[in-house]
Amino acid sequence: GGFHGRKVSLWELLFSKYVSEAKRQELLGKVRAGSLALDELARLLTVLIEEAVERSSNVKFTGLRRQVTASDLADSGIIDKDTLADLVQGSKTVEEVTEMASVKRYLDGTGCIAGVLVPSKADPAQVEKMRLYGPLANKKLSVDEAVSSGLVGSELHEKLLSAERAVTGYTDPYTGDQISLFQAMKKELIVKEHGIRLLEAQIATGGISHPGHSHQLPVEVAYRRGYFDHEMNQILSDPTDDTKGFFDPNTHENLTYMQLLRRCVPDPDTGLYFLNV
Repeated sequence: GGFHGRKVSLWELLFSKYVSEAKRQELLGKVRAGSLALDELARLLTVLIEEAVERSSNVKFTGLRRQVTASDLADSGIIDKDTLADLVQGSKTVEEVTEMASVKRYLDGTGCIAGVLVPSKADPAQVEKMRLYGPLANKKLSVDEAVSSGLVGSELHEKLLSAERAVTGYTDPYTGDQISLFQAMKKELIVKEHGIRLLEAQIATGGISHPGHSHQLPVEVAYRRGYFDHEMNQILSDPTDDTKGFFDPNTHENLTYMQLLRRCVPDPDTGLYFLNV
């Protein structure tokens, strides 16, 4: 749980993410009352944390591509220590925590542009939905799955794979490590202008993608991990025509992803966002 292979102080154990505020106050109360010695406190905390680490690795959420452990979410600042403790102790369920707005946005996003609504020539009242989601059962597909199923043409395969890597991560050609979109931009593995548009779309739909971890990160956590910086924040906060990479076919304007998303309407059946054209 972050302590493996190194010596830690009693203070670090006591304020570990695996020790809830209530449990910490309970133990400190016993120490102050003289009923719990410091060496016994250290032993109890060690056992408590070891058990909590094991249990938290078995508490899993459905992420963008694969399952995510409760411990991962705590490390990323998506859930707090008390919520982690509640999950480990069973007083809160994965389903309950998943439905929290502050958690759901990083596991599933806040909604992207799924396609366009085109009035049918046969019946103006009908609308043909063109989506990059599976047309059957509202199923999300990877790029390879979408091409294989015929949902998108093979001529778009490489372009879509490039966009998909912004979420799944890029491979550093020098180290073989998975790196973020922003890190790939810094290493000039992706054209800066294209990267800015993808990064802006990530933030607009829930947070910055966390390569290899199947969930998105709060911007402040991404700052600390080197997935974002002040200069990039300034660029995205004050977009110019160069960074407005999305086109509104109705008004012929270049927009940011967020601006275009705000012009979309939710589908009443699926909740997905579509642009009327």
